[in-house]
Amino acid sequence: MAYNDLVSVTVVTYNSGRFIRRCLESVLAQDYPNLEIVVIDNASSDGTTDILEHFEERCEVVYNQENIGFAAAQNQAIALSSGEWVLTLNPDVLLETDFVSALVQAGQLDKKAGTICGKLLSLTSNFDLPEQAVVDSTGIFFTPMLRHLDRGSQEIDNGHYRKHEYVFGATAAAALYRRKMILDIAVEGEFFDSDFFVYREDADVAWRAQLLGWRCIYTPHARGYHVRSVLPGNRRALPPAINMHSVKNRFLMRIKNITPGLYRRNLLSITFRDIVVLGCCIVREHSSLSAFAYVLKNWKRVFAKRREIMRRRRVTDEYIASWFNYEPVSLPVRAASKSSSVKPAPRAVPRQRTASR
Repeated sequence: MAYNDLVSVTVVTYNSGRFIRRCLESVLAQDYPNLEIVVIDNASSDGTTDILEHFEERCEVVYNQENIGFAAAQNQAIALSSGEWVLTLNPDVLLETDFVSALVQAGQLDKKAGTICGKLLSLTSNFDLPEQAVVDSTGIFFTPMLRHLDRGSQEIDNGHYRKHEYVFGATAAAALYRRKMILDIAVEGEFFDSDFFVYREDADVAWRAQLLGWRCIYTPHARGYHVRSVLPGNRRALPPAINMHSVKNRFLMRIKNITPGLYRRNLLSITFRDIVVLGCCIVREHSSLSAFAYVLKNWKRVFAKRREIMRRRRVTDEYIASWFNYEPVSLPVRAASKSSSVKPAPRAVPRQRTASR
């Protein structure tokens, strides 16, 4: 490996006993020589801490007395780390042995690439591969309704997504972030917004990073496996608290990041989705109504974050708007890296048809 940058792997656990041992073993088996591992446990009660005790000599493990949420705990881990790169990792992820190496190598392609992501494939809840390989994520994209989705999610893996590409952002289940970007886009000292607690915090980071002029590269050479518990269509099976945070964070993310031009361009789509979300909360998902109370109660603090982000914005409305499409949007790395000062407009890529092997 020609690159000697220290990579800090940060893992947040909360009742992750089913997964954490194999996750950390896959990290410790990486062929990248310069790693540090920081694990934050958010007051697990399922035996996770007993498992983590066996890794204390090889990882820095911190046991919180309460569950402070994924976002705040990741910030805690990042503050304890010292790498030039930070790999945020969910405990329900397994990595191939060259995952970190491939990400770091892709990070050399563009100094303005602050985020690098690889190809995640789906795992069952038992950490087994499905009969057919299924894509979990090759980056995230936004629709004009302000929904953020995983590119390629649930498609049969037939060898597509084979090129380095710029994408909007990465799922924090396995995302490599450049320390320089982390420091640059932090707001009030936070990389992940602790108001989010859990869910959508990675989409918020991706949007903010784009606004501040940073790019995200997808590399097909970094492969991992992920147990996905939150998917479009399985909302009723999720805990009420997760659904509440999902609703709350949809509006927090918008308040902080949306520009007037983007709002005007997509007003009808955004309003339609808002009506659907509000209607579902009123008619069926009453526990999520507290999301609106949270937003109203904390409006001043959230709007102060918005003012800071907008003051530091470095890209145009047209550039940001070009990423919001009903089909995944990407840009070949080679085309964009010819000039570090000019950002070509992304293009929409038609969704691939799934195919059996």
